[in-house]
Amino acid sequence: MKQPALIFAVFGLLLLPLAARQHQANRMISSADTAFVTKAAQGGMEEVELGNMALKQANDQQVKQFGQRMVTDHTKINDQLKALATSKGMSLPGTLNSKEDSSKNHLTGMTGVAFDHAYMQDMVTDHKHDIAEFQHEADHGADPDVKAFASKALPTLQQHLQLAEQTLEQVKKEK
Repeated sequence: MKQPALIFAVFGLLLLPLAARQHQANRMISSADTAFVTKAAQGGMEEVELGNMALKQANDQQVKQFGQRMVTDHTKINDQLKALATSKGMSLPGTLNSKEDSSKNHLTGMTGVAFDHAYMQDMVTDHKHDIAEFQHEADHGADPDVKAFASKALPTLQQHLQLAEQTLEQVKKEK
């Protein structure tokens, strides 16, 4: 009677490394999905930082409201992305890359109407690009969780684009 229990115990110990490797494999994602998650994190940080700049440097109240919306919505999306990355064993960058940093630097010295126009133009361009990347990931991503994240974020990004275009048109009228 002791022998079958011993066999099961040994068999169970042999399966532990296999189960651990399987768990690790379930957490790993493709390089394309990893690149998407990293770029999304960089872009999300940029949206929050630029939104905070808009709150301080914008002249137009609609631009300030748009900036606040970017801070609120992208903080929420960033938190969801962090949770996803953690579940996949990824660590996200903590600072902007050179592309995002140059956008921030370009807007840093501006205030008032000049800032309003440049910021809103940047938001239109950026959200068009983001929507294309998120749509591609939603359609072609390999990891189901990353695809679901991209799909879930798309309607918010599309709303942002529409609002950015409307706000840009308003800012152009005031110039």
